[in-house]
Amino acid sequence: MKAIAQTEFGDADVLVLRELPDPPIALDQVLVEVRAAGVNPVDRLVRMGYVASSTPCHFPLIPGWDVAGVVRAVGPAVDGFAVGDEVFGYQRKDHVQHGTYAELVAATERGLAHKPASLSFEEAGGLALTGLTAVQALRKVGVSSGDTVLVHAAAGGVGHLAVQVARILGASRVIGTASPRNHEFLRGLGVEPVAYGDALVDNVAELVGGDGKVDVAFDCVGGAALNDSPALVRDPARIVSIVDTNVLELGGRYAYAKPVRADLDWLAEQAGSGALKVEVQQVFPLEQAAEAHRLLEGKHVRGKIVLAV
Repeated sequence: MKAIAQTEFGDADVLVLRELPDPPIALDQVLVEVRAAGVNPVDRLVRMGYVASSTPCHFPLIPGWDVAGVVRAVGPAVDGFAVGDEVFGYQRKDHVQHGTYAELVAATERGLAHKPASLSFEEAGGLALTGLTAVQALRKVGVSSGDTVLVHAAAGGVGHLAVQVARILGASRVIGTASPRNHEFLRGLGVEPVAYGDALVDNVAELVGGDGKVDVAFDCVGGAALNDSPALVRDPARIVSIVDTNVLELGGRYAYAKPVRADLDWLAEQAGSGALKVEVQQVFPLEQAAEAHRLLEGKHVRGKIVLAV
C-alpha cells in the first residue's frame, strides 16, 4: 500500500509518500480501505516526537488517528461490521506507528462507527477525533439545558463542533472567541462571537449581562485564554481544557478524546440528521500531507483539513 511515513522526527519535510506492506488485521479488527484522513494538531506533535515520552513510537511511522473509508475485510471475532460498510472512526492505539495517512488501516471496533450516508468521506474523515473531544469534554462539565457556554477558539477544528454540540446538549447561549474574519461563520452556527484580546473578560461580561459570568468555559488554546477563564465562570469546576493540564490547578477539568463506540454512534446520528455540520476548509491529496501540516501550523484554519486517499 501507499502511505505517508516518517523515519525520523522533525518538521513537515519528514512526511514522505512510501510503499509499505499492507497491514495485517487481528481477529477482532477491521481492515478499512481509506478514503479520507483528518489532519489534527496532535499529528504535528506526533511528527515532531513530542508524544514519544508518553506513548511508544516506532519507525517507519504513519501518522493520523482520524479515518473514513470502506470495510475491505473483517476479523472472525468482529460482530458489528461487514465488508462494504462505509465507516469512520478514531484510531488511536497504544503504540504509534500504523496510523491513518495510508491506503489501508487495521481498525479497532471500539474506535469505528458506520458513516452516515449524508456525509461525504471528507466530512466523515474530519469528524471523529474532534467530535469525540467536543462531546466528551462538554459532558465532563455537565453541559445541559439553560447553560451559557463560552468556547475559546470556536472556529477551529474542535471549537466549531463544540459550539454545535453544546447546543445539542441544551445550552441556551453559546459564545465563541475568534478572530473577526470568522465572526460571520460563527453566527451561522448560532454562536455569539467575541474577539480575542486583553479586553476579553470585559467583552464577555458586557455580552452576557447580569453578573457577567458564563456557566461553562471550554478551552481549546490554553495560555491567556485559559488564565482568563476563572474570571469568566461562576464555578471554576466547570472550566474544561483540551490542551493545557494547568486547568487542574484552576480547579477545572482536563479532557482527552477516548475511542468510545457509543459516542461515535451519537456523533453519526447528529451528523446524519444535519444537527452537526463538519466544516472542511481544504482537502489535500495524500501525497501532499506535508503541505497540509504547514497549513495547520499557520494556525488560521477554519474547521478541518483533510487528506483524500
